[in-house]
Amino acid sequence: MGEIKAINISRVRGTRKETVPQVTLIEGYGLEGDAHAGSWHRQVSLLSYEAFQDFEERGAGVVPGDFGENLLVSGFDFKNLPVGTRFRSGEVLLEMTQIGKECHAGCDIFKRMGDCIMPREGVFAVVLRGGVLREGDPFELVTD
Repeated sequence: MGEIKAINISRVRGTRKETVPQVTLIEGYGLEGDAHAGSWHRQVSLLSYEAFQDFEERGAGVVPGDFGENLLVSGFDFKNLPVGTRFRSGEVLLEMTQIGKECHAGCDIFKRMGDCIMPREGVFAVVLRGGVLREGDPFELVTD
């Protein structure tokens, strides 16, 4: 079982995501108030807290939200799980739809570090059942 370490949203595309203590997820849409929510396959972005920490230990100087992730979650190596994997946190149910993504040209993190973890460590999901998520909530793999 994992834990939600940070929740991040951006109200306008192209701006850094800011950390919030809780958020409502809307079925078939994504995080309420997030500019990247919508009726598509990348409603929620997730990043492993452990991968984030490893990158930070290399001197990256990053904080939650810098990679554009909505949910920073401990306890999972997301990139090694198959598309279709489902996760639950409280009443929220997510289904993973994509692993990795192309890095934005000129990403500040890549310019500074010569590397960025989101293209290989970040994953995306759709919201199958909505609800409220809070920092510190448990996050689990659905096996049934």
